Amino acid sequence: MSFFEKGKLSGDDVHLTPLINDLDTGIWKYNFNTREVKWSTGFYTLLGYQVNEIECDAYTFFEHLLYHGDKPFFFNAINNRITEDTPSLQLRFLTKKNGYQWFETAIRIRKLDDEHGCIVYGSLVNINRYKQDDLLSANNQITNDDAFKTARLGIWEIDPQNLNTIVLSKQIYDLFDLQNHLKLSVEEFISFFEPPYRPVLQNAINHTIEDSRPFDIELLLRSAKNNMLWLKVKAVPVIDHLGKCTSVKGVIQDIDSEKRKLLKLEQSINLLTDQNRRLQNFAYIVSHNLRSHTGNLQFMVNLFEQTETTEEREEIFSHIKTISDSLDLTIEHINEIVKIQTEITKERKVVELEPMFKNICSALKNNIETINAHVEGDFTQCREISYIPAYMESILQNLLTNSLKYSHPDRQPVIKCYTLTEGKHIYLIFEDNGLGIDLDRYGDKIFGMYKTFHQNTDAKGIGLFITRNQIEALGGSIKVDSTVNVGTKFTIRLV
Repeated sequence: MSFFEKGKLSGDDVHLTPLINDLDTGIWKYNFNTREVKWSTGFYTLLGYQVNEIECDAYTFFEHLLYHGDKPFFFNAINNRITEDTPSLQLRFLTKKNGYQWFETAIRIRKLDDEHGCIVYGSLVNINRYKQDDLLSANNQITNDDAFKTARLGIWEIDPQNLNTIVLSKQIYDLFDLQNHLKLSVEEFISFFEPPYRPVLQNAINHTIEDSRPFDIELLLRSAKNNMLWLKVKAVPVIDHLGKCTSVKGVIQDIDSEKRKLLKLEQSINLLTDQNRRLQNFAYIVSHNLRSHTGNLQFMVNLFEQTETTEEREEIFSHIKTISDSLDLTIEHINEIVKIQTEITKERKVVELEPMFKNICSALKNNIETINAHVEGDFTQCREISYIPAYMESILQNLLTNSLKYSHPDRQPVIKCYTLTEGKHIYLIFEDNGLGIDLDRYGDKIFGMYKTFHQNTDAKGIGLFITRNQIEALGGSIKVDSTVNVGTKFTIRLV
C-alpha cells in the first residue's frame, strides 16, 4: 500500500512506502503554500475508515477530523517552530465508530525553496486508552487533593538516614502557613509546635525509628502566621525484612474545631463538677452547723424550762444568747456564700488593681503599723482587669488580712502582692514571710469552711473559703505553696 492518489510518494522516498503502510501508524503531510494534504493508508485505518472513504484534503483534515478545540495548539506548534522540530502533540481526531479519540502526532518541518514553501510531516498514533488512564489518574489526584483539602489532611514522610529533610504534602504547608517550596528539617518541623509538645513529638518519632512503634498524638501548632491550631499527628514505620525501620510515614489532620469544642466541654464538665462539689459541701455545712446550733439551742430551752431558780435560769439564758449569736454569725456566713453565686450574673467592670490595693492598705493601716509590716504592690504586668469589683476587693482584703494576722513574731513581716501575665492567663500573687502552713497535715483542708491552723483567737476559718468560692465562681483557680516558719504564697489565676 502507498499514499493513494494525492498521497503518492515520489523520488527517493518511494522505497519507504511499503514500510510505512505496514506500521500501525498514520502518516500525514501538509504544504503551507499549496494547502495540499496527503496521508497514508494507516491514517485511514487508525480512524476506522476505508481507503478513500473520506476526502483527503485540508478541509476534511482541519474542519472534519481534527477536534476544533485542539486547532489552536496545532497551529501554534507549527507556526512558532517553523524552522525547528516541534515536540509531539496530543490531539483529538474524529473516528468513524468511536467518536473523538486521543492521538499523538510527532511533527517535523522541512523548508523547501521559495516556490514550494514549507512542508509539515507528522505521524499519528492512537493513545486513547493511555490518555484516558492519565486523565482518570489526574482526576483521581484532583479528587484526592480536594478531599485532603476538605478534610484538612496532609501526608508527611521521614527518612531515618536523612533527618535534614522531611517530605511534606502541600496540605501540610498550608496548615503551617508556609510556601511549599521551603525545605524543612525534622528539627525545624518540630519547632513549629508549642514548647510543651515538642519533646512529645520528638520522642514519638524517635521510638518509631528505633523501636518501630506507631503513634497517634494531638499537638498544638503555632503556624508561620502565628495561628494556633490543634493537629492530630499519626505515623507508622515502614520496615525491611530484618524489622529495621526504613521510613516513617504519617498524616497530619486539622482537628482544631473539634478539639476546642472538646476542651470547652471538658471545662464545662469540670466547672459543673466543681459547682456540684461546692453545693454538696455547702449543703453539708448548712446541715451540720444549723443542726448543731438548733440542737444546742433546743437543749438549753428544755433545760431552762426545767430549772426553777433565778440564778440557774440567768446562767442558762446567757448560754442561749451565746448560741443565738453564734447561729446568727453562721447564717451571716451562709448568706455571704449564697451571695457569691447570686452576684456571678453581675456585670463585670474594669478594675484598676493598684488604686484598689492602696485603698485596702489604707483601711488596714493600723493593723500594718501595729506589727511594722512592709507591704509591696507591683501591678506593672497587669494594671487592670475585667472583674466583679466587690469580688476583687474581697479577695485582696482577705489575703492581706491573713498575711498580717499570721505574721512571724521574730521578724519584720514582708508582704508582696503582684501580677504576672503568661500567655492568655493573668495571675495575682500574694507572698509573705509569716508563720506558714503545714501542707502535709492541712493541705486538703486549707480552703475548707471553719478550718483554722494556728492558735489565733481571731481566726474564723471563713476568709479563704469565701475567697476560693469567689475566684472559682468566675472561672479562676487558687493554689497555695507554704513552708512552716518560712512563709506562704498564694497563686491566683484570674483569667
